[in-house]
Amino acid sequence: MNDNRDQLKALTILLKASSSVEKVVKNDMASYGLNATEFSVLELLFNKGRQPIQMIGKQILLASSSITYVVDRLEEKGFVDRVADKFDRRVTFCELTQEGHSLMKEIFPKHADKIAEIFEECTPEEIKTLQNTLKKVGYKAVSLQDN
Repeated sequence: MNDNRDQLKALTILLKASSSVEKVVKNDMASYGLNATEFSVLELLFNKGRQPIQMIGKQILLASSSITYVVDRLEEKGFVDRVADKFDRRVTFCELTQEGHSLMKEIFPKHADKIAEIFEECTPEEIKTLQNTLKKVGYKAVSLQDN
């Protein structure tokens, strides 16, 4: 019975911590005039380069119907361009504009510093343990979704 109480307590801590971290990260992104999804797209393009639009949604876990809207908004802001594939007209790539690249070059290190600040009370070993533990919990939760 004690295990159940510890598990419930762990779940409560996980959910509260997740909510608090999410607020800090979203506020940080908003300080740059971006929502979380826009930032995620820019971060992906900044770190991985040009991507097929269809793949962006899969990589940041966003529905394909939503990715078009997000890319439209980023294009309106001048941060990304759509580029048609030269060999396959069905494929359209998304890439950072010079303005988008300059923005990410400026803000990504600040964002990384904010994330580092969240974890500054943890040792490198604790962070590795947290990664492994959360993977186990996450994979188990995914397996239970199929049931």
